[in-house]
Amino acid sequence: MAYAVSYAVPGNEEIYAKVKAEIGNDQPQGLIVHLVVQQEAGLKHIEVWDSEESWVRFRDEEAQPAVNRFLKSIGFDEPPPAPEEEVLQVIDVMVGQAKA
Repeated sequence: MAYAVSYAVPGNEEIYAKVKAEIGNDQPQGLIVHLVVQQEAGLKHIEVWDSEESWVRFRDEEAQPAVNRFLKSIGFDEPPPAPEEEVLQVIDVMVGQAKA
């Protein structure tokens, strides 16, 4: 069964792009859907993975280290607290293809 989680972080599209560049362009193993939307106080991420284990591995081994590297590059010595995650109950997942 798919595992879905959402979380909000402070920041904007520019910061997101820099952190994403730190992670790289390869699709992480186990990722089904990744959606980031602008909110008043920052960005909300909605993730769907093939399992909780895939999400935790990506979060701990790729995403958080990339965030920490970016923050260190702009002068932050201490990593921020982890964002509060909301686990979402998956009923169905459909992934379409954009028209060229």
